Amino acid sequence: MELHLKEVRTPRELRQFISFPYSLYHKNAFWVPPLRSDEFFSLSKDKNPAFDFCDANYWLALKDKKIVGRVAGIINKKYNEKYGVKIARFGWFDFIDNREVSSALLNTVETWARSNGMNCIHGPLGFTDMDGEGTLIEGFEEVSTLGAIYNYPYYPEHIEHAAYSKDIDWIEYQVTMHAEIPEKVQRLADIALQRNNLKILNVKKAKEMLPYANEIFYVLNDAYRDLYGFVELSDKQIQMYVKQYFGFIRPEFVPVVLDSAGKVAAFGIAMPSLSAALQKCNGRLFPFGFIRVLRAIKNNRNADLYLTAVRPDMQNKGVNAILIHEMNKVFIKNGVEKVETNRELEGNIKVQAQWKFYDSRLHKRRRCYKKELA
Repeated sequence: MELHLKEVRTPRELRQFISFPYSLYHKNAFWVPPLRSDEFFSLSKDKNPAFDFCDANYWLALKDKKIVGRVAGIINKKYNEKYGVKIARFGWFDFIDNREVSSALLNTVETWARSNGMNCIHGPLGFTDMDGEGTLIEGFEEVSTLGAIYNYPYYPEHIEHAAYSKDIDWIEYQVTMHAEIPEKVQRLADIALQRNNLKILNVKKAKEMLPYANEIFYVLNDAYRDLYGFVELSDKQIQMYVKQYFGFIRPEFVPVVLDSAGKVAAFGIAMPSLSAALQKCNGRLFPFGFIRVLRAIKNNRNADLYLTAVRPDMQNKGVNAILIHEMNKVFIKNGVEKVETNRELEGNIKVQAQWKFYDSRLHKRRRCYKKELA
């Protein structure tokens, strides 16, 4: 029976779109299921504030009435205006190991992009930099993390067969924590604090961080504005992320550096790893998944780094060492032994240099592909 591409139009079809990778990867030991509720929120045009400046369509590939693939097409108008380009994105791209299926999905999203006046397409990318980015090209036998894309080894081959080429790579490290903070990290942090008249925000409860929440994201906007694919978050998006994530954080895992005026100069966001908990609950918090998540947050030998940002006027002043020092203290206190850095742009030498003080291994690489549209 021939392959059929169907545009997602109904809530039921959207649920099918979200559910497909849960069957594709159900026997895979390295895939970490995203929270289904988060996926539904991100992809719902009446919920995600990114749709204030994004257009998107989703398609399912069916063969013998069985879903065999999916893809999203996204046009981030804010990004295109910022850089003066006409480029579309593809994302949420999953498929069985069949070139007919992968080619049909990419052809469909390319045709949609052309019909909307785009002359280029890149991906996998989401609506914003907070979504998963990049096809995994190395590290297929490494456990994934919350919010990261995992894919089978055949994905890159299929994408390149469709005439896509590398645009940029991200790399990821696994860092082994020492029983003691490296002396040089300690010294650099002390010097940076004193020389720049900085201090660490001291709070015990997540709600005590709320007065700084918006400012944290404003620092993120300033620090990331020139990074690949980044578009500054709107106030509506910031409020969404504050509501979505600040209820889960453990304040000690979120060091915030303040300047002499009490303004946020830098921050880092880490969390105990939720990978094993999410694998066990298969992306559902209820009825019992939230118990596994809470246990993982309270007692875990693994942690993930999600974001670090330093205000532009405070960069190149050793402030990164302060963040690493504070996180290292928390990791030692909580018995954390392994830390996942998550994605870092391959050219970001300054960020990568900070891992030289630790035992680290580059264990994952992911790629954003690009194709000019005739």
